Amino acid sequence: MIYFDNAATTFKKPKCVVREVEKCIKKYCGNPGRSAHRLSVSAGEKIYETREAIANLLKLENCENIVFTLNATYALNMAIKGLVREKCHIIISDIEHNSVLRPVYTLCRDYEVEYSVFDSSKTNIEAEIESHIRKDTKFIISTLASNVNGREIPLRVLSAIKQKHNLKLIIDASQMIGHKEINLSRYKFDALCAPAHKALFGIQGCGFCVFSAKEYIDTLVEGGSGSESRSPFMPEHLPERMEAGTLCTPAIASLCEGIRFIDSVGLDEISAKLEILTSKTLDILQSIPEIKIYGGNSGVISFTYEKLSAEALSAILDKNGVCVRAGLHCAPLAHDSIGSRTGSVRISYSYFNSEKEIQRFYKILKSIC
Repeated sequence: MIYFDNAATTFKKPKCVVREVEKCIKKYCGNPGRSAHRLSVSAGEKIYETREAIANLLKLENCENIVFTLNATYALNMAIKGLVREKCHIIISDIEHNSVLRPVYTLCRDYEVEYSVFDSSKTNIEAEIESHIRKDTKFIISTLASNVNGREIPLRVLSAIKQKHNLKLIIDASQMIGHKEINLSRYKFDALCAPAHKALFGIQGCGFCVFSAKEYIDTLVEGGSGSESRSPFMPEHLPERMEAGTLCTPAIASLCEGIRFIDSVGLDEISAKLEILTSKTLDILQSIPEIKIYGGNSGVISFTYEKLSAEALSAILDKNGVCVRAGLHCAPLAHDSIGSRTGSVRISYSYFNSEKEIQRFYKILKSIC
């Protein structure tokens, strides 16, 4: 099997991740932050260790503002609905995932919030974003990289606009983190959201939101926190305020080991390999006349074949042992932006993919075409 759907979930995990998940389930998977016995304490220690690993990866001094969630979608909902507390105007990009678009649209429906969409393909992206700023603009909510074709939006530009116009900035790092360096010590932001199960090589069931300050944030859910149990409200301090209920210790432990693997390999090496795989794939796709490419960057490429729908081509590839994803990829804005309104076939790589797999894929694709 050739697995080219890593933008959804990385399938091949480092051995250290697999070993740690097994170790967690067998040896220390108590309920973190609830009991005082050794299994609970050990689980809590692993979770704190993971917070420190995330802080180190993102160059953060403080790890206590890192809140664990179920996934990046949950983290984005938490940040957007927790920080947007009044009728205002929001700016988003034209390549946003539904994890951003749908919460924003819900705010528009329920609280008369308004939003504008900036064109991420513009050469002068700063001027393009600033052209949408109004007197009532309070937020910029933006991805750092498209999950459809890898198009990037520079964090330095988003941060500069935030500071210049006194706006709040919520970042979706789902497709950037683990592929390229994100140094939060250099930039101002209010919240950054990401999953464990993509390029950080964790298992499904964990994501996180990094808040820049310990300001009061509206809760998304309420429940057990392990502290201040007599209070009818969630604690006011992070991370407990936003972590209602039992955390998924095995998934969090897997994230810790995934980050350690990335540290051992180096982000520069990972990024360079993804660029090589992307470049070679674009070359072979361009050699097939009936294929239209909708862009590719950092291991993510979208294309269509004029004689088959994206879904039909994906199904045939699957029968031939190649896993890709077809359709709108939960990002209709992005497809509208690049001109693939009915969807595309997406190839997405991880560090574990190889040039040999690309050559096998080429032979299979050419035989289909």
